[in-house]
Amino acid sequence: MDSVKNLCQQVVEKKEKIMQSMNLHKGLLSALWRLPTEVLSQIFNHCLPETKVWPPSTLRAPMLLTRICQRWREVAVGTPDLWCRIYVEADDRGWEQAAFCYDLWLKRSRGRPLSLELGYHYSTKLRSLLQPHMSRIKFLRVSIDCFRGRRPQLFATDLPALQELTILGMTNHDIPTIAQSISRLPSTMRSLFIDMGPFFDIEPLSSFGPVWAYLTDVQIAVCHPNAFLHLLQLCPNLSSLNVHVGFDQREPMESFMHTKLQSLCILHDPLLTRPLSDLFNALSLPNLRVLEARRNSCNASSWSHEDVKALLARLKWPLETLTIGGQVTNLTITDAQRAEYVSLIPSLKVVNHGSTYF
Repeated sequence: MDSVKNLCQQVVEKKEKIMQSMNLHKGLLSALWRLPTEVLSQIFNHCLPETKVWPPSTLRAPMLLTRICQRWREVAVGTPDLWCRIYVEADDRGWEQAAFCYDLWLKRSRGRPLSLELGYHYSTKLRSLLQPHMSRIKFLRVSIDCFRGRRPQLFATDLPALQELTILGMTNHDIPTIAQSISRLPSTMRSLFIDMGPFFDIEPLSSFGPVWAYLTDVQIAVCHPNAFLHLLQLCPNLSSLNVHVGFDQREPMESFMHTKLQSLCILHDPLLTRPLSDLFNALSLPNLRVLEARRNSCNASSWSHEDVKALLARLKWPLETLTIGGQVTNLTITDAQRAEYVSLIPSLKVVNHGSTYF
């Protein structure tokens, strides 16, 4: 009887612990359910991937959020901002399933501005699916490979709200056709990024038409020193430029002032490119705040302390940040060197970040 009583007492104690645990979890669950829909929507927004676009997947937000419970599904489906970014890729095989997924995703965005990337596998049926949403595309990233053999109509006059365009896989052969389409882009355009494939000269740059006047952010490669200056002339509102230079011509460079450029990143090969000092001597950038000069060669020697001093002594710009580097850089900044740099440009904020940044 004593043994039975002890067992009963143990069961009662276990039951009490289980009840306490259940009550605690009920309280937590109740608190979660009491969260307003607006708060839950904001939490869901922080669950999204950090990339601009991503392919639909049940393993990541927002689709994952619709599989947790009925309320989460209702909140996720009813939050249009969760469905405004998408990577689409589909060939003719399995088109029906892909089309259903993309169409449902886009409808859930409910008229919000869209960020869209077209993958390498591109079905001709995709255009008809996207057509009702063209006027909402704000960001577009495309690979030229998906348009091989047909005219790349997707970035043309039917994108009235486009602000940022990224083009991947472009070659010199593609320039005439692409330039024709880019020249018809709307005045809403602000950013144009062309991967560092073809090197542009003055004539191809000019063929892009009036779109240059709207741009504030550009990434491109140029093969001619005066083409670089011509690019700045075409972009009077440019505030940020990331440019790959590969020129070695020695003809004179006309001086040019650009009053709005604030950030300039130059990637160059010192074995093929004339000294950047020639370019800097021709430029006047009174509002430049950030300058980055990188060498695109493992065989090139890194920037020495004397190189940096000579560069800073030549620049008459109000720099705040200067980055000098390459694929191999062994530059280490001492306190004495840091003081010399600041003495040349008092506004410069010297930051020692590894062996590349200062």
